[in-house]
Amino acid sequence: MEIERKFLVKELPSLEGLLSDEIMQGYLSKIPEVRIRKKGERYYRTEKGEGTLAREEIEYEISENEATEALKGRIGRLIVKTRYYIPYGEKTIELDIYKAELQGLSVAEVEFKTVDEAMAFTPPDWFGEDITENIEYRNKVLALK
Repeated sequence: MEIERKFLVKELPSLEGLLSDEIMQGYLSKIPEVRIRKKGERYYRTEKGEGTLAREEIEYEISENEATEALKGRIGRLIVKTRYYIPYGEKTIELDIYKAELQGLSVAEVEFKTVDEAMAFTPPDWFGEDITENIEYRNKVLALK
């Protein structure tokens, strides 16, 4: 089960010295949501259930060959972004800065162990609007716009 909140970013924090990954992903289907992701030099297939704050997620590593073949059947555009990992108390904020057609969009995500923990979260000042429930900012929707 994945439990996460998502926020637009109103002001980028300092990114100096932070760990990051280059991410490229494409979608094979909208329902069920199936994506292929390249993160660094590794490839993953992910299936996500319906929902917003909490939803089922199954992810496993695949080969580059499997990813390349699967992406031939993708729907929509490829999503390209840099993900920064920002320590925040006991949590890690994952800050995605989108590239290509989505340049200018920055989204912060924080994962939680429980829904109660997610609802009690106080975001830092540089976070903007809470978009957890706004499906227009889901990557699969962004890929198809």
